[in-house]
Amino acid sequence: MSAPQPQHPADAPHVDGHLPVPADVPTLLVKIFGKDRPGITAGLFDTLAAYSVDVVDIEQVVTRGRIVLCALVTEPPAGLEGDLRATVHSWAESMRMQAEIISGIGDNRPRGVGRSLATVLGHPLTAESTAVIAAAITRTGGNIDRIFRLAKYPVTAVEFAVSGTETEALRTALATEAAKLGVDMAVVAAGLHRRAQRLVVMDVDSTLIQDEVIELFAAHAGCEAEVAEVTAAAMRGELDFEQSLHARVALLAGLDASVVDKVRSEVRLTPGARTLIRTLKRLGYQVGVVSGGFTQVTDDLRERLGLDFAQANTLEIVDGRLTGKVTGEIVDRAGKARLLRRFAAEAGVPLAQTVAIGDGANDLDMLNAAGLGVAFNAKPVVREAAHTAVNVPFLDTVLYLLGITREEVEAADAQEA
Repeated sequence: MSAPQPQHPADAPHVDGHLPVPADVPTLLVKIFGKDRPGITAGLFDTLAAYSVDVVDIEQVVTRGRIVLCALVTEPPAGLEGDLRATVHSWAESMRMQAEIISGIGDNRPRGVGRSLATVLGHPLTAESTAVIAAAITRTGGNIDRIFRLAKYPVTAVEFAVSGTETEALRTALATEAAKLGVDMAVVAAGLHRRAQRLVVMDVDSTLIQDEVIELFAAHAGCEAEVAEVTAAAMRGELDFEQSLHARVALLAGLDASVVDKVRSEVRLTPGARTLIRTLKRLGYQVGVVSGGFTQVTDDLRERLGLDFAQANTLEIVDGRLTGKVTGEIVDRAGKARLLRRFAAEAGVPLAQTVAIGDGANDLDMLNAAGLGVAFNAKPVVREAAHTAVNVPFLDTVLYLLGITREEVEAADAQEA
């Protein structure tokens, strides 16, 4: 007969040795701080091990070569606390460190209901901005449980773990302050779902690439200024997108089809675009694009960048020349949201675990349908309506909103080199 399998603590009643620390059990908070060097953490716990204490919690932070190490441990057997204190202080002095030991009861106090992750992007991030953000969190009833730097360049990205307030209320409060301060803020609910966002869908023109593709075509037709004016009005939401598309494409009638290759060569990727896509793919994300532009360009981008999905309008070409018309399904504002849902279904990803990125009014339905909608260097109407906004010209900063650090990106790149 096979031996019975042990039950996981989550599936069975607690037994001796697996109970959480009761609220009335005496504990000691041991704090060590000073110049960082190898062996500090091992040395502290080797010192504590002589007193048969249990570890309840550990926190360690290193900033510019200075370490703060905190250990919450159970009280030692009766009569040994004084000896423990003296030994820890003696060890700390031998390491040219400082020690502080505080008596207390039980574990850390439970975190409040409602947990969120608030990411701030600053270029630079000022002390004033940080103070205002922290104060806004407090006003919502939230508590800052932890602060962690995600990146120091090309922007400073810092993540606040917040408890005690609902995500939507926190997002609203911080969005207001971010707009005043000129920093970018993203607030998402904490939990496993954040790391399960497995589909990212982007707009193309002025998002994945720096250009408006139809204006590149228009430059070859000698009507760039006229097309640019209509494009800008459409992106601001002042014109119906489909009508503006047909009006602009009509101006391209008669162009030789060879212009397609010329336009492809003129397309400029947004800084950070390759890093964003490469990193997401390494993490197992699927990545797609939807565009009010043209398949003649998006199909090329799909192949070059290894995208999983791509959909756009198609310029009609007859007898080697552009007819001034588009064929097939029109990718407009509603179409982008519809394609996001289609891509998510094909990828097997719940819509709540998708990320959409765009800059124009025709991206709004897609941004609002996604689990996280990011307005990237967007028009005012889009910034106001999206979940969050990024206003620095580096597309890979979106990684920080997903909790991915610059160090992790660089480490992955080094392994591939």
